[in-house]
Amino acid sequence: MIGLIDSHCHLQDERFDGIRGAVIERARAAGIIKMVCCGTSEKDWAKDKALAGEYPDLIIPSFGLHPWYVKERSGDWLRNMERVLRELPSGVGEVGLDHVVAKEAGERQEQREVFVTQLELAQKLNRPVSIHCRRAWESLQEALELVGPLSAGGIVHSYSGGPEMLPILQKYNLAVSFSGSITRTNNIRGHRAVQAVPLEMLLVETDSPDILPEGKEGLNEPANLLQVIKAVSDIRGISEAEVARITAENARRIFMTGRFLDVA
Repeated sequence: MIGLIDSHCHLQDERFDGIRGAVIERARAAGIIKMVCCGTSEKDWAKDKALAGEYPDLIIPSFGLHPWYVKERSGDWLRNMERVLRELPSGVGEVGLDHVVAKEAGERQEQREVFVTQLELAQKLNRPVSIHCRRAWESLQEALELVGPLSAGGIVHSYSGGPEMLPILQKYNLAVSFSGSITRTNNIRGHRAVQAVPLEMLLVETDSPDILPEGKEGLNEPANLLQVIKAVSDIRGISEAEVARITAENARRIFMTGRFLDVA
């Protein structure tokens, strides 16, 4: 298979230092032509930007403040984020909500405020969004209600919600991306979501260097997207080639159409 798109990864992660070139070559050999590389905090935006400059044919950069790092943000985080987004074609992400990490009401409110602010920035700049959501589906829906349908769309990455959330996400112009977690035989909820998702909402990812496919060891990497595609193929009952084609088309529509319109 060729023309594959990894819709969410973190090639800037320090765990790839020293082996990044080899990881990228294995991705190319696996047929991957694009990877959406998502920044998570002010500390890694510059590295993400540099990688996009080094591999402009391969990497689609995205810049966001991940819910895990909300407390580490500087007083100028929003200005810094808008600046880097305006400097080159890019998405907003990884952003979102995580109620596993934020257990107190105040922490969850802070996460939500930062998340909504980033959604508003995405609307302002007409950029696609990459969303992290873990056990915070009701709060995610409330945040989306405040902002409205996303003008440039986006994804909920490494989707862990059930089929019942899919129509709600679609209403706000969001698709869903499945990661290596879908390869786990005991992931019944995820398998049900794969079976139910409209094909126009379906994407695949690795979330490298995390979420290894079942049976794999070491660091996860984009080349393992092939295992995710096979799992979706088996669950959905369509060929791997068709999964590859559909997910790449959806990724192109979200992350590549109109990406240059609002860059200063």
